[in-house]
Amino acid sequence: MATWNEPVKKHEVLHPVRIFHTPTGELVADFGQNMVGWVHISAKGAAGDSIKIFHAEVLDKHGNFYTTNLRNAKAEDIYILKGSGAEESFEPHFTWQGFRYIRLEGYPGEVKPEDLYATVLYSDMPQTGTFSCSDPLLNQLQHNIEWGQRGNFLDVPTDCPQRDERLGWTGDAQVFSRTASFLRNVDNFFAKWLRDVAADQIANGAVPHVIPNVLGKNDGGSTGWSDVSTIVPWNMYLAYGDKKILETQYPSMKAWIGYMIDHSHDYLWNTGGHFGDWLSYWPEGHGENAAITDSYLIAQTFFAYSTQLVIDAARVLGHPEDVEKYTAVLQKVKSAFQREYATPDGRLVSNTQTAYTLALQFDMLPEAVRQSAAERLVKNIRNYNNHLTTGFLGTPYLCHVLSRFGYTDVAYTLLLQQTYPSWLYPVKMGATTIWERWDGQKTDSTFEDAGMNSFNHYAYGAIGDWLYRVAAGIDTYDSAPGYKKIRIMPHPGDSLTYMNADLDTYYGRIASHWKHEGGHLTLDVTIPINTTATVYIPAPAAAETAITEGGQPLSAHPEIGLIGRENGYAIVEVGSGSYHFQTN
Repeated sequence: MATWNEPVKKHEVLHPVRIFHTPTGELVADFGQNMVGWVHISAKGAAGDSIKIFHAEVLDKHGNFYTTNLRNAKAEDIYILKGSGAEESFEPHFTWQGFRYIRLEGYPGEVKPEDLYATVLYSDMPQTGTFSCSDPLLNQLQHNIEWGQRGNFLDVPTDCPQRDERLGWTGDAQVFSRTASFLRNVDNFFAKWLRDVAADQIANGAVPHVIPNVLGKNDGGSTGWSDVSTIVPWNMYLAYGDKKILETQYPSMKAWIGYMIDHSHDYLWNTGGHFGDWLSYWPEGHGENAAITDSYLIAQTFFAYSTQLVIDAARVLGHPEDVEKYTAVLQKVKSAFQREYATPDGRLVSNTQTAYTLALQFDMLPEAVRQSAAERLVKNIRNYNNHLTTGFLGTPYLCHVLSRFGYTDVAYTLLLQQTYPSWLYPVKMGATTIWERWDGQKTDSTFEDAGMNSFNHYAYGAIGDWLYRVAAGIDTYDSAPGYKKIRIMPHPGDSLTYMNADLDTYYGRIASHWKHEGGHLTLDVTIPINTTATVYIPAPAAAETAITEGGQPLSAHPEIGLIGRENGYAIVEVGSGSYHFQTN
């Protein structure tokens, strides 16, 4: 039975896709998928025969077994046969590994595929979301995002499962939390872990870098990482509609704001150590092309965002005095940002994609200059030949900001970019999970710094949130969380012919499927019982009779209310049911 302390584990089985010898003569089995779990092995041999299994994520450029990136982790299982004359089977009971490949030493006789299988291990979170489209590379990216979550959501959200780490890094969980809530039901998973966040929170309000905190009492307080205490509770509230998580975490949320206030000067938080935009683009030789964003600029944006989330939570929980208090704090935080980091026309001291993305995502600039700041963001992207340069903190919001300010075409250009740095570069290199670095394996098939080079590290998989909520268009309203009131607002990409997203909520299944077909755009929508939806139908500026549902003009459907047009969309209100919209 599942408990707060020990979620039920989910098991799947993978068989090796091939068994072969490497150029150096090593006996290796390839399971075809970077995964987390263990290998079950069967063998028959003499008493005392020793079988060793070593684990690796990748092969090197010559096709040999590569384990340098595991650092000090042995990733080794040893089995000793009793030699009864019968076939014996082994698997570990007290550990797991992160791997795609295994190397065998000492196996008696010839190993056959039926002698091996891998057990996939992860916390038992029912799958809730699916996504597919007309681009096979994007479908592989989706696959990689899903397997990154499988491998790293094991009792706690770890950053990576394979090397001598396996820690609950708060920044990774924070940036991926909304994506995670689409793919699987993580309601109880995060509710439990957030209690741990509050329990380990330092007395001064700082949140440790990892939860459970095994690093030390002073290892905390980094922007974007400690903000897990505000961002994840709010994301879970939006996804599942249960304000209990806000009630439980509210003291922790306020304590983190208190820490930032206490360590700021006139509400300018420019003290302490921060990871910043971790693993952003630093090309060979670095130089002026390195995308380095001032870490205190980043800190100020998250100071504002977390404060806004406490305001939002206070409204939900009925604390008007806190709404008033933190609204005054937020105004001072944003004013301090504008004084320190921005010119009156919206130019930022760090001319990076992350700086403009965070400033725009969190409304740090006066409204009058936000569009020009978005133009600077797009210019920066063009200057990098349509490549992203963001790290852990900028990446989750980059495409969201582009779409918000009318540049969905640029967002798609980044999404579909196949050369480094991009989401699809690892896919083209054969990745089956999300990499820690944009270039974990370089274009010449050598590897990045082995001291920090995981091939199963889900943070950059946060692009999934944009795919589901913007490209496919299934989204929530803050005023009716948990998909009680649904927004369907797809953003079709011209280079894609179709996109399908389905989400199982506590009310039932939501679907948003769009397709370019025969000069028309069709939008198939499913809305579950006891809910309503506002549907934005991509349509040219034409009369509503150019839009049909079920082959008939909208005017023939009195139950569908056309409430207006906005930025290339016809907007309708619908109740539960299935709808087939088509536009000319």
